[in-house]
Amino acid sequence: MARSIYIAGAEAGSGKSIIALGVINHLAARGHSVGFFRPVIRASSDSPDNLIGLIAARYGLGDDRERFWGVTHKTMRRLVVDGKTDEMHSRIISKYRDIQTEYDYVVCVGTDYTGIAAPLEFDFNADIANNLNCQVLPVVNAADKTPSQTVAAVGVMLESLDAQNCDVLATVANRTDPQQAQAVRDALDKSNRVTGRVYVLPEDPMLSNPTVGEIAAALDATPLTPTAEGLRREVDSFIIAAMGLANVLDHIEDNCMIITPHDRADVAIGVILADAATTYPRVAGLLLTGDIPHVPQVHRLLEGLGKQRVPILSVSTDTFTAAMQAAGVVGTIKPESERKIAAALKLTENHMPLDELGEQLSITRSDRMTPLMFEYELLHRAKSDRKRIVLPEGSDPRILRATEILLLRNVVDITLLGVEEEVLSAATALGVSIEGVDIVDPLTSPWREDFVERYVELRKHKGVVPDAARDTMTDVSYFGTMMVQEGLADGMVSGAAHTTAHTIRPAFQIVKTRPGCELASSVFLMCLEDRVVVYGDCAINPNPTAEELAQIALSSAETARMFGIEPRVAMLSYSSGESGSGQDVDRVRQATEKVRELSPDLEVDGPMQYDAASDLSVAKKKMPDSKVAGRATVFIFPDLNTGNNTYKAVQRTAGVVAIGPVMQGLKKPVNDLSRGCTVPDVVNTVAITAIQAQG
Repeated sequence: MARSIYIAGAEAGSGKSIIALGVINHLAARGHSVGFFRPVIRASSDSPDNLIGLIAARYGLGDDRERFWGVTHKTMRRLVVDGKTDEMHSRIISKYRDIQTEYDYVVCVGTDYTGIAAPLEFDFNADIANNLNCQVLPVVNAADKTPSQTVAAVGVMLESLDAQNCDVLATVANRTDPQQAQAVRDALDKSNRVTGRVYVLPEDPMLSNPTVGEIAAALDATPLTPTAEGLRREVDSFIIAAMGLANVLDHIEDNCMIITPHDRADVAIGVILADAATTYPRVAGLLLTGDIPHVPQVHRLLEGLGKQRVPILSVSTDTFTAAMQAAGVVGTIKPESERKIAAALKLTENHMPLDELGEQLSITRSDRMTPLMFEYELLHRAKSDRKRIVLPEGSDPRILRATEILLLRNVVDITLLGVEEEVLSAATALGVSIEGVDIVDPLTSPWREDFVERYVELRKHKGVVPDAARDTMTDVSYFGTMMVQEGLADGMVSGAAHTTAHTIRPAFQIVKTRPGCELASSVFLMCLEDRVVVYGDCAINPNPTAEELAQIALSSAETARMFGIEPRVAMLSYSSGESGSGQDVDRVRQATEKVRELSPDLEVDGPMQYDAASDLSVAKKKMPDSKVAGRATVFIFPDLNTGNNTYKAVQRTAGVVAIGPVMQGLKKPVNDLSRGCTVPDVVNTVAITAIQAQG
């Protein structure tokens, strides 16, 4: 049976979702299968629970969300009123057992204090945790509490759990005032009422800030500028504009929502201009109130702003009512809330020693290397020796979103290339924070002339002269590569808006291959459902010779080791073992022998077909004596045509995440992105580049 954790809040707003996200991420990242369960949900089967939706989507638990909860509040109330409490418990336990048989661990999250009488709800959760045989991870809402009040709340909770014979794993004091966090820790350490481990997590306002879209939904507002980006903007504060425009402008804060009546045309136009100006903070949105017809001139202005980015909402209620309703909206973390998820994981990783919890749960590390585990290891290894990575495409939305996530997770230091005003404007429009990032404009950088001299020196054998070099250094890929070469950055990641050739050509010209490696090549890290494997070369070398194939295999094995993948190298061909002949098969056979000669300890075999390399049942028939067949982790394709098509076929048809191409063989790390890359692709590739720089 799976080991289980029950996360229970002592009152509403304790932040159980954040704790659940951190615990599940930690367990899943270590190769364990993790299920999720809520005994009671507020929603019905027609209106899914938000937390179930988040966890199921992020951790691939499937579309059958009804499996992950016991009963609804409505059903529970009916059963309790009818005197059928045992039936209610039976339903919860039955559905929980079905989940428990499928996973190594199950994380349960208790009720939200929205349906049961509050004084009884904590006891109800403790009772359910005991019935499900779970260790309890209680969470205290420390918001607006003094250190002594927090200690008292923790003490009362632990006494209640002890009275009900619950097995307490640890206690979390969540949403603590950051200025009082240490005082809370000191008070907890000194208290005689508090036993066991207690972790103190500071409040992060970002996690509870609503988006413009959530406010629109809660107020049933009409979006006048309904863009997806605008509705995703997060609102930090609200300002009622009942004064003149000049005074309104003086009160604008970053990420604020301005609330004003429909007929205040001066305020509406002023806010739109302020958001567009670099001299004022970014406005999250504008809420127009009152049962007043739109001022025709303003409406016409809005219709003509095709690129208008300020989200504008309209409600018929009065300003005071609308302001009160908007201020009461609490944001939620959704599967697409990448920056909130990153902030939540950062919070739990920094303030909850999850490895310590793992030891209490008797966690043993699995041999599996799941995609989530791989990503977790990437980020943590990158953090261990922080490097500076330059991203030439500084204004690309995916690059900016990834930059914010990397900063939130403290993974790397980042330099963005581009015109500073344009980069900051793009970040503002997206609602992302890139504070602490260096922005360098190649056209105005004081490094440019030094780079010109250095490039002339490197390429003078090709006839490069200063004027041509000066033009070349205006190219962000060349400028970024020169930053890496000159030690101003530890690595570069590009390609979101440029071709592979545009990214790697400067690397070949400037960085060049490392000593002892005459060939630069590439691999893709293919994140399959239950493991990560290496495909090479799928991006660089069209028709490698036997010697070049051997070099690709050796470099790919080294890359695999670098990222925690035990290399078992399959040299692929259309024939397995000794059964085939021909020029192409012989070339792979020669390459295999060359690898064995150069690295006797490396497990390598070939030629072999893909099915023999990956499927143990096929391997037993085709190559029964091979130590690699059926167990391969590194797949070396005979040519670029085969490799490139294969990786794309697997990626698209099997829904596999393909990270790369990861360059190998260069003196310093430069990596390419696909122009179709996603934000997670960028995050992972930056982490990979940082790890290469460490090594």
